[in-house]
Amino acid sequence: MNRFLKTILIVFVSLAGLSAAFYGGMWAGSGLGLVKGEQPSYLTSSDPELADLFAPFFEVWDIIHEQYIDQPVDDEKLMQSAIGGLMEGLGDEHSSYMDPETYQQVNAPLVGSYTGIGAWVDTSGNSLVIIAPMPGSPAEAAGIQSGDTVIAIDGKDMSGVDPSVVLQSILGPADTVVTLTIVREGVDQPFDVSITRAEIEIPVIEYEMLENNIAYIYLLQFSANAGEEVRSALNELLAQNPAGVILDLRDNTGGYLDAAFDVTSAFISDGLIMIEETGDGSQQTYYAYGNAVAPDIPLVVLVNGGSASASEIAAGAIQDRGRGTLVGTTTYGKGSVQNWIELQGDNGAIRVTIARWLTPNGRQINKVGLDPDVEVEYTEEDAEAGIDPQLEKAIEILLSGQAK
Repeated sequence: MNRFLKTILIVFVSLAGLSAAFYGGMWAGSGLGLVKGEQPSYLTSSDPELADLFAPFFEVWDIIHEQYIDQPVDDEKLMQSAIGGLMEGLGDEHSSYMDPETYQQVNAPLVGSYTGIGAWVDTSGNSLVIIAPMPGSPAEAAGIQSGDTVIAIDGKDMSGVDPSVVLQSILGPADTVVTLTIVREGVDQPFDVSITRAEIEIPVIEYEMLENNIAYIYLLQFSANAGEEVRSALNELLAQNPAGVILDLRDNTGGYLDAAFDVTSAFISDGLIMIEETGDGSQQTYYAYGNAVAPDIPLVVLVNGGSASASEIAAGAIQDRGRGTLVGTTTYGKGSVQNWIELQGDNGAIRVTIARWLTPNGRQINKVGLDPDVEVEYTEEDAEAGIDPQLEKAIEILLSGQAK
């Protein structure tokens, strides 16, 4: 399989749903979700410090209403802009505000929900960024690459538009064309790429016995049943008595947290696999499930810049626990947890970073990523030549007995 083919863009509703589950609802069980209730009235607060703090804000509010040339002003838009400014003031690209109209669009049912261009994307920052492509996708065929930033769609500027809305604008009926304006590192000017949408098949896992008696599992995403599928693949492969196992997480952009724990627990019998740290410094620890099916066989995990979130949780645990050897390049670095909180009175929602993940050894993942034990590049030239040096190195490590 041409691994470079996995470095471009698949946009489809399952990804949007997966992202929503991973960054929001799936964390409800962690105790970090915020529950609606009685909210304090800051406008009537008797706290003198709070009144002093907001005095400049209301001074500006009065000046706008009294002196601005084009009256009347849109108070609702001013309020929404102020909330947006508050979120930007945190200096966290993953915390933001979504106005009511945008929030409604993102949560609306989608027509043609399984058609798009085919790419994994990051919607957690200020712009929509391509993480990795899906093999055989229209985006891959069009030359979209990992790290590309979408700044316009069909000529419409997407600056300041929530990336989740940008994502939905890329979705559309099969056999229709969408034109993306792309900013790419190393290219001086933005450029347009026209892509014909198609129905996207969403694979989860592929596995086989390679030459030299090596078991190979390629996990594309941490879907709800990923753990079950990995265990099933392992049972079938282990019955053939392989010399070792390669778990390929390259361009696996993540998925469900429980799936990450389940897959990791297939290789680690017991003990710590992840730490969740909140803003007050408190930590919650997560442990292996105790039902490993391959706890001892030599293991190599392949990673790259498209390996994110749940992939980094699994790879980080395997690396820290000394259970396997990581081969490839530094991972994406998505190690924070966001929660969407709907504001009262149909006033949109805010997304707030509420926690960060740490590896069992307490290493930070967010914006740092995981460095492999053995660094091996995989270039476009390698792909064109039909070779995969990362996979070759993994096989070499297993056959030489160097795997952990």
